[in-house]
Amino acid sequence: MATHEFTQGSSSAVSHQVYGATAHTDNSGTNHGASTEEPEEKAVPVQGLQRDLSARQVQMIAIAGTIGTGLFLGTGRSLAQGGPGSMLICYSIIGFIVYVTLLLLGEMATQYPVAGSFNAYATRFLSPSYGFALGWNYWFNDAVSVASDLTAAQLVVQYWAAEHTWIVSVVFWAFLVAVNSVNVRAYGEMEYWLSSLKVITVVLFIIVGTFVNVGYNTEQQFIGFANWRIDGAPFVGGFGGFARVFVTASFAFGGTESLGITAGETRNPSKNMPRVVKLVFWRIVTFYVLTVILIGLNVPWDYPKLSDRSTTTSPFTIVFTLAGSRTAASFMNAVVLTSVLSAGNHALFAGTRVLYGLSVTVPPQAPKIFSLTTTAGIPLPALLLTSSISALCLTSSYIGSGALWGWLQNIVGVSNQIAWLSIGLSSWRFRKAWVAQGRSKEDLKFVASWTWPWGPAFVIVSVTALILIQGWSSVIPRFSPLDFVSFYVEIPFMTFMTLVWLIVRRERSRRLQESDETEGLLPRRRSHSRAKGSFWDLVNTETVDLHGDQYDEGSESGDEDETSPSKGIKAQLRRLYYWLV
Repeated sequence: MATHEFTQGSSSAVSHQVYGATAHTDNSGTNHGASTEEPEEKAVPVQGLQRDLSARQVQMIAIAGTIGTGLFLGTGRSLAQGGPGSMLICYSIIGFIVYVTLLLLGEMATQYPVAGSFNAYATRFLSPSYGFALGWNYWFNDAVSVASDLTAAQLVVQYWAAEHTWIVSVVFWAFLVAVNSVNVRAYGEMEYWLSSLKVITVVLFIIVGTFVNVGYNTEQQFIGFANWRIDGAPFVGGFGGFARVFVTASFAFGGTESLGITAGETRNPSKNMPRVVKLVFWRIVTFYVLTVILIGLNVPWDYPKLSDRSTTTSPFTIVFTLAGSRTAASFMNAVVLTSVLSAGNHALFAGTRVLYGLSVTVPPQAPKIFSLTTTAGIPLPALLLTSSISALCLTSSYIGSGALWGWLQNIVGVSNQIAWLSIGLSSWRFRKAWVAQGRSKEDLKFVASWTWPWGPAFVIVSVTALILIQGWSSVIPRFSPLDFVSFYVEIPFMTFMTLVWLIVRRERSRRLQESDETEGLLPRRRSHSRAKGSFWDLVNTETVDLHGDQYDEGSESGDEDETSPSKGIKAQLRRLYYWLV
């Protein structure tokens, strides 16, 4: 166990590892990561996080990071609420939106491979106050995700008719906190093996699901599209059921945007980031669309205990049951349980680093206590606060695990959509600034040409529409207060946090300038990023810095890594392995 001797983190320590917003200064002196009207604050570089994740671990985590409870368990809820037709259409639409969104993110992340990813880009190109709200929203997303995953663990063990399932959540919680409080290597090694298992599971499911559909099942009958023709299918619950699937699909696709978060620690990002972004398309087709097709074909939407108030059964487990082997089905359920553990491990790690990142930005966006780290580089106060939100899962004893998991899934799904919306807004402002300052799209290190100029507008409009209409069933035909809150609570939260930062920073800037002027230290300064007298801090696209933080391709000798071609049979086999994965 690591010695819990605390040191205070710095912005330099977090620069390549966390989501937190970063500060950017343009050539006019405007600080885009802070209030633009106050004197610059300095951070003292001291010990913080440690870069102990190996390339092997990072590679596998990146491949399987988007596979979690949303795919293994959430697809059952989607099927029960909307039917196979709604599920296929909604997951395909969300997949396309996510792919376009990641192309937009790839443009910015390749040009400016900085820590913070879309949080940093929102701060730099859109609004510092919005970037502040987005950072806290993403921390809330990760914290609630941990609670969601621990609740999902209760649902998974119900397959074995277990009682007092809340005990599983407590044991998993203690285990995850222990692993994440040791050192980052412990997290990385655990996540590496669990991620490998998830990839193998999805491939195995696709093979078995295909055989089950063509007749290798307990009934020895060809299934085909039979489950699309049963009563209620393929569209269950009308428009309300269809719209409801969007949020569960968004929950499942959550984490795909995290590829931009690794930009600050990616070797030769001008070559590797475009490569990763393009591979996302095939990841979406294989892991989501193909899996959803097989689930819709093989599992009836009204399968007993597929998804109700008290329980949800994984479609992966059901397909193996249909294959005729209870032992194999039980094994698959155990694998699903490990994926839940993996998802919770990743969410707790990410949420802890988000909160740490918010506390070490300049100026700080969270209390300084969350920048304290142990000698092993673990931000323990941030870890404890993030994990404490998981206590929500214990309320399942009173309201039902299925109902609680559904509400948490809605909250996380909407939070993911807000992240995608923010990427669209940031890209819109970034491209506008790029053109306004006389630069052509050919000057970009990576350009998604076919998304010019419609890409950002498409993401903004489509995601906004999703956020507004997916809660239809919570209002019509009857109003459900708890469902309504789970669909829309993120909107007032983002608005409130944006206003808080605007007011607090504006008041602090006024006090500091008055103090400096009284002492004759500084003349009154004018903001270059917003109109004089304006309350909002919308960044000026004509003056925002487009040169700072650009990657210098000559700064590295090459981009050799574990997936790069090199000589020798061992290197070729490793290259083949990663290509297959």
